[in-house]
Parts: sequence; structure tokens; C-alpha cells
Amino acid sequence: MRYARPMVLALLCSTAWALPLVAQESKRFKALTAEQLSPEQKAWADSITAPPRNAKFANPPYRAYIHSPELAKRLSALSDYLRWNTSLPPRLSEMAILLTAREWTAQYEWFAHYPLAIKGGLDPKTAEAIANAKRPETMQPDETALYDLVSDLYRDKKVSDATYQAAFTQFGERGIMDIIGIIGYYDLVSMTLNTMEARVPNDSVKPLPILGK
Repeated sequence: MRYARPMVLALLCSTAWALPLVAQESKRFKALTAEQLSPEQKAWADSITAPPRNAKFANPPYRAYIHSPELAKRLSALSDYLRWNTSLPPRLSEMAILLTAREWTAQYEWFAHYPLAIKGGLDPKTAEAIANAKRPETMQPDETALYDLVSDLYRDKKVSDATYQAAFTQFGERGIMDIIGIIGYYDLVSMTLNTMEARVPNDSVKPLPILGK
């Protein structure tokens, strides 16, 4: 699958939310101090510090979310399910997130989720192929079904009968909806991260190649 849609935009991703802020961070979505938070913002900021999220409201994408606290509260509830409670094992849910990061060239999202995908059991060669917008040569049957489902949706904006049946065999209807939910949510995360020009804090993860170059 080739995610060749070029993105001019520069992931909730979501793991390394507790990472320190980066020097020369983008000025988009003003970073608020604790003293500047409204009671509604503070209540949400306090809620995301608890495990397993362990987040800081000043870090991406939360620094953007906090400017719309009612939306932030609902996004956090959705991500609680999509990150930790779906029917998919981490290997597959993180693979879906990597595919979304590649679609958007969301560098922060890739940075945050690549280590989780490898820790969850995804073959580094599979992740490398995704990074380079190539179909992985070797995938497990459930990975192939997920890859084809996500590919159909991003590339064709529809799902073929063959792709649906393969996904249904592997995941059932709940699993298909969970995959759609994951990539839909991380589309939003990617758009947020790219709009705020979130920069990765270090070079521990190889960045995504820029497509077309």
C-alpha cells in the first residue's frame, strides 16, 4: 500500500505524553500554565495524569486539546477505549496507528507509537515497510487483513468484498469497528499534531521519510 497523498502539515498520539517539552516548540496552540487554567481545564488536566495515561497537559497533543476542554474530555474517554480496551492485541492496534501516522506523515505520532508497536510484537521489518509506504513482504494473517482494510479505506475510500470478508474472518464485526475507530481517532490526533507542528523531543526513533522525495 502506498500512502502517497502528500501532506503539507508537519499521533495522541499517545504514549510518550509524559515526555518533556521540546526546545523551540511551535507557538501554535499557546502553552498554558497551571495558573492560567479555568476550573474546567484544570479538572481535565488533573484527570489525564492518572495511570495508564500518565500525561501532562502541556505536551502534544494535550496542549492543543486543553483549549477546548469539553472536546478534550470526550476525546480522552474515546482514546481510553481505543488505546487499552479494544478487542485487538497491542501488536495490531499499534500497527493501525503506525499506518495512520504514515498516511499523515505525523512524525510525533510515529515517534510515540513505533516503540509501542515493536514492544507489542510487530516485526521491525513490517514497521520499516510501513514507514517507507511499501506493503510489508511478510505479515501474519491478521496483520494482512488489517493492512488491507486500512489500505482500502485510505486509498480507495471504500472496502472491497474480499477485504471485508478477510477482516471479518480475522476480527469479526467488533474488531472491524475497533480498527475503524482506531484509525479514525488517530486521524484526528495526526491532524492535531501536524497543525500544532509538534516536534519530536529526540532522535531515538528514525523519522518517517517524506513521500515523494
